[in-house]
Amino acid sequence: MAIDVFRQIGATTRAISSREVEGQLARVIVASRIYDADPTDLWDALTNIERIPRWFLPVSGDLRLGGHYQFEGNAGGEIIACEPPERFTVTWGMQGQVSWVTITLAEQAANRTELRLEHVAHVPDEMWNTYGPGAVGVGWDGGLLGLGLYLAGDSSVTPETAAEWHTTSDGRAFFSQSSAAWAAASIDAGTPPDEAHAAAAMTTAFYLGEG
Repeated sequence: MAIDVFRQIGATTRAISSREVEGQLARVIVASRIYDADPTDLWDALTNIERIPRWFLPVSGDLRLGGHYQFEGNAGGEIIACEPPERFTVTWGMQGQVSWVTITLAEQAANRTELRLEHVAHVPDEMWNTYGPGAVGVGWDGGLLGLGLYLAGDSSVTPETAAEWHTTSDGRAFFSQSSAAWAAASIDAGTPPDEAHAAAAMTTAFYLGEG
């Protein structure tokens, strides 16, 4: 079954800002999306060690306040805030760098819940200027897509088939459009358009295995 890439990309709202964290300038990216689920079920899909691998990655650890987690072949960290079913914050350790991810849930209507994902990181200027927010944002778009498909019972793309899907026309279109959407958010945040588009081209090439 083909995925409506335009609809999936358009389902997410993106924003970029910066603030001081631990005495240093930190980049902040925010991705928000509304899901057809009540807050309790969405919270469970995000925090249940049995359900997370069905839409994201295999995970191990102690998923409670103060506990540690590890995604297979990916990030790991500590759960530093947990207020079910509304908000949790984790440290996000990857390749020797630690950042912070906060998920906030807000009920919009019956069986409609907004998920707001905020990722705060100290990003070296060289990396930010080269790849822009899409370096992280495109990956999160993929996670939000997987969550949406899982909640809808859509087996078009699963964690097991994701790698193969990346090489399909839909997969390539998704990552290209995601990168472009983060470039647009970067421009809205004040980045000169030529710089934002150049960074998006580098990010797109990376995700498509072309650079």
